[in-house]
Amino acid sequence: MHEAGTLVVCATPIGNLGDVTLRVLDALRTVDAIAAEDTRVTRKLLARYEIHTPLEAYHAHNQAERTPHLVQRMKRGERIALVSDAGMPGISDPGSYLVDACLESGVRVEVLPGASAIVTALVASGLPTHAFHFAGFLPRKRGERTRALERLAPLDATLVFYEAPGRTAATLAALAEAFPGRRAALTRELTKVHEEVVRAQVEDLAAAFAERPLKGEVVLLVGPPESPEQVAIDERVVRERLAAAGEAGMTRKDAVRSVAADLALPRNEVYRIAHGG
Repeated sequence: MHEAGTLVVCATPIGNLGDVTLRVLDALRTVDAIAAEDTRVTRKLLARYEIHTPLEAYHAHNQAERTPHLVQRMKRGERIALVSDAGMPGISDPGSYLVDACLESGVRVEVLPGASAIVTALVASGLPTHAFHFAGFLPRKRGERTRALERLAPLDATLVFYEAPGRTAATLAALAEAFPGRRAALTRELTKVHEEVVRAQVEDLAAAFAERPLKGEVVLLVGPPESPEQVAIDERVVRERLAAAGEAGMTRKDAVRSVAADLALPRNEVYRIAHGG
């Protein structure tokens, strides 16, 4: 038992089991317990490196019940490792819930870096890397998904999405509708034997995968707009923001400046909408 308990957040391989750091392996061997999103997946990694640390489940369905128990154990001095199925815990998985609970309770959190599907896919895509926006999984409902994509359209950044293989065709179709003409990429099974990276204009990518069944983890990427014409402006959203700014007491000039900054839009376009153009 250690004097001070710690949550050790461990990045694990995204596919190839060789992509794990020496620090992570050392931590998994020496902690008191490992909290895993899926114990079946983690057992494969532990078996590969002959690690016999006690393993217990920690996932979205039991996090409310398990979190206080784990926090109390760490406050009593235990060191507990947190791992997800692949990559860094806390990214599109319940790990962030435990990290937040530990920080709120004064429990030390140590993060050990490692493999990342986001960064691996971004570099493999060949798309611009000056800035990128990770959007995780898009909403399933069509209206919510459309609004989410409208908010992302003006960003001068490569957009990165996670998607399940069975929903990839529908999501690609939505991306093609929202971002016509942009360069895009689909990456699948990164670091594994059947790794695949396909680069094309987003409409061509959507057509290529419209009927093709997929397996494995998928990361979709869409490049930034290459010209002002590719920036989709939702005039309804702009008008709503302008109206709210006016109700808050802003002058029209200040409202235009504020809304343009908030939505990352050209000020002249917001001015045009403000004046009924």
